[in-house]
Amino acid sequence: MESGPAIFTGSVFALFGSGLLLWTAARLRHRAPVAHGANPVASAAVAGFAGTAAMLLAVWCFTRT
Repeated sequence: MESGPAIFTGSVFALFGSGLLLWTAARLRHRAPVAHGANPVASAAVAGFAGTAAMLLAVWCFTRT
């Protein structure tokens, strides 16, 4: 019974992380700013870190099922 919430949470983290990483990569490929008004390198690094962290949390949630 407890695997349902873990699967749901892992799916949410996986969707968010993959979406954020794909969006960041697309913005960098087009040389567009990742965050307006912020340092381009810092904003790309923070977005990449957040996307990677979300993907790692998704993997951790899926291993708990």
